[in-house]
Amino acid sequence: MILAAVEEGRLEPLDAVLKTMNRAAGMADPANSLVPFDQFDRLHVARFVILEANTGSDIKAYGVTPFRWPATLVFLGDCDGSADSFLAELVVRSGAGLRQIFSHCEGAPLDQDDLLDWLKQHNKKPAANYINWIGRTVVQVREEVALQKALSAHLRKLVDEIGAEDTRALRQRLLSYLEFEKQNGRITLTPAPRTPPGWYIRNLLHKFGVPLLLLVISPALLLAAPFLALRLRMLERSDPEIAPRPDRKSVYALAELEDHDITNQFSAFGDIKPGLFRRCAVLFFLWLLDYAARHIYKRGYLTRVQTIHFARWVILDDRRRLFFASNYDGSLEAYMDDFINKVGWGLNLVFSNGVGYPLTRWLIKDGAGREQEFKYYLRRHQLPTQVWYKAYPGKTAFELGRNSRIRYGVENRPDNDREIREWLGLL
Repeated sequence: MILAAVEEGRLEPLDAVLKTMNRAAGMADPANSLVPFDQFDRLHVARFVILEANTGSDIKAYGVTPFRWPATLVFLGDCDGSADSFLAELVVRSGAGLRQIFSHCEGAPLDQDDLLDWLKQHNKKPAANYINWIGRTVVQVREEVALQKALSAHLRKLVDEIGAEDTRALRQRLLSYLEFEKQNGRITLTPAPRTPPGWYIRNLLHKFGVPLLLLVISPALLLAAPFLALRLRMLERSDPEIAPRPDRKSVYALAELEDHDITNQFSAFGDIKPGLFRRCAVLFFLWLLDYAARHIYKRGYLTRVQTIHFARWVILDDRRRLFFASNYDGSLEAYMDDFINKVGWGLNLVFSNGVGYPLTRWLIKDGAGREQEFKYYLRRHQLPTQVWYKAYPGKTAFELGRNSRIRYGVENRPDNDREIREWLGLL
């Protein structure tokens, strides 16, 4: 995630440049001349978005003078492998285009040789990061899409030819067909890349280190719990209610950028409530969320929500503001309902520490459950994403998971007839 403040008076020219990258409102042309996304076979999703503090004045309700926030350009990409190696590739393939885009920002380098260092210096790590299926690469996604299409089409022919009763025969004929297609180069199943030993060790230390740390500090947390709960309730009772209806024109402008694909983007930005308690709370719960996304919810689910491809929470402006970006399947209305109905308490843990969030009780009650106020809150804090790219348009997170299970069934022999029928059912 690269952030750079836009120079005074350069916002409109920057917006005009970003629009040249699109084939539809907000939807990137994969072959655009500035950043040709289709040349990067490690890039899942990417966006350019201009962060503006549209709701910055809301903090006045707490008796706090709004903090100045200059319009800031963000480039955000979710990629396979290391960020540094991807940035190096980005500069090689798109250096001229990146310099043209970031030339509207403060301190942007004019020299190609300085661009990579500048991007690294402006990179911002997330407080929490969610990946639908850790380890599934862009190459794997595309190969598994082709695998599913080929096997499904051939299965229909086989059923017409020999019927659907003999599932073992169907599977064997499918595998023979697949082997023939692979030998002729029409289907490729690239072996999964090896996990770098350093990453594996760090991930293992993180997996066991965080619970161990929580165990060590648990006595202190238990002692402090009554006082923290009392302080929380005092703050909740004194929170001002800020729930105006979002501007209709802004909602229409945001809606124009949505539903061009089965997957949509969401970008939101807002202030964290003032005071040490709220800042510590949002940092603590994002820390726990990041742990859960890394070690628990890593195979197609974020609790009970299955529609999110990638999501990111980033603390900005000296821990005074929070940026949230996600890539989800379906409409925004369905996305909001999904969270309200399935994981409202989880939303409350993090976002209730944001200015303007619907009032909560004991942190997890009400909040997102106050449906209309919650939807107003999201729309008011949502920002238009000027450029958005997805490497596999038309494919949902559910379909990607199904395709991975199809491949697993190819490479691993089912134990019994029931498992064979279930595998055939995926086709």
